[in-house]
Amino acid sequence: MARTTPPRPLEVAVLFPELVPLARTAVRLHPRPGAPAVADSSIGGPLLWPADEPWPTCPDHAGPRHRGVAPDDVLLSRRILAEAWARPRAEGTDLLTPDEQVIVDRGSDSGSTRIAQDGPVPLVPVVQLYAADVPELPRPAGTDLLQLLWCPYNHAPDYLPAVQLLWRASADVTEPLAVVPRPSVIGRADYLPAPCVLHPEAVTEYPAPHELPEDLAERIEEWEVGQNPQEREDIDVVDYQYDLSLAPGCKLGGHAPWSFSDPFPMACSECGADVRPLLTIDGAEWDGGAGSWRPVEDAGYDGLHFLGPACATQLTIGRGYDLQIYGCTASYDHPHLQNMQ
Repeated sequence: MARTTPPRPLEVAVLFPELVPLARTAVRLHPRPGAPAVADSSIGGPLLWPADEPWPTCPDHAGPRHRGVAPDDVLLSRRILAEAWARPRAEGTDLLTPDEQVIVDRGSDSGSTRIAQDGPVPLVPVVQLYAADVPELPRPAGTDLLQLLWCPYNHAPDYLPAVQLLWRASADVTEPLAVVPRPSVIGRADYLPAPCVLHPEAVTEYPAPHELPEDLAERIEEWEVGQNPQEREDIDVVDYQYDLSLAPGCKLGGHAPWSFSDPFPMACSECGADVRPLLTIDGAEWDGGAGSWRPVEDAGYDGLHFLGPACATQLTIGRGYDLQIYGCTASYDHPHLQNMQ
């Protein structure tokens, strides 16, 4: 089923025409639980990988043992929790049985247990995007597939997973890898994505307030204040940053969301050229502050937020932020930049 973003509460570019040349197309990926195949665009699904190409590993996390959690324990813990939240429970009754609690604790313990790992930790498949599914995908000539993998441990200096990006021509993969190497241990349960199929949807975005020209940002802020919710309880307050500019959730391209830090502007470490957002990986597609972006098809969901469609990937970046991947505007061969917001 497709996912459809509701129309914005108003056309902000009509109120502020200076925004028109600043508009960018973003593709909301709308991940939802599923069983993607190697021929599908996905988050947490299998990658189309040549059988004769070595699977990437993390040189910073070689064996024989690492502190962390076993992926199988993470998956079992998630299943037990989902079943526990779904079953009837009398008020005051524990959510989990003692035996279940042991398993769930083991599946969320990422620091105290040492687990054997034969050789360097294999990278975890995170994102696969085919141009056939996402025509807006920026890519080198002759390629039609973007793949993102990461090491499921925090890496200095930004304490994020170490990301590897690959572009390839899918037609060149005539003999796919049948069995993908899996890590025996991962640093955080939150870095193991649940398999999700994607429902790409192109939307229009405008820059975050701090990226706007100062005069325009001030006029937009004055307009927001002018809605005066204290005196007008019959209207919904519209916020530029959360309702009119940046789509939340996992997406391709568009503008970058900003919150607690401000590394803007950034430049390519190889050549100094500008960089632009390539991918944003977010653990939630909407929340209380961005509810206007909730897809029409999900409007009827009234269950627990963290068990619902907004949190299908079961990823958490930092303390609920997002991971932004930036690409060099001069060359696809130059290293990407990444940032947490």
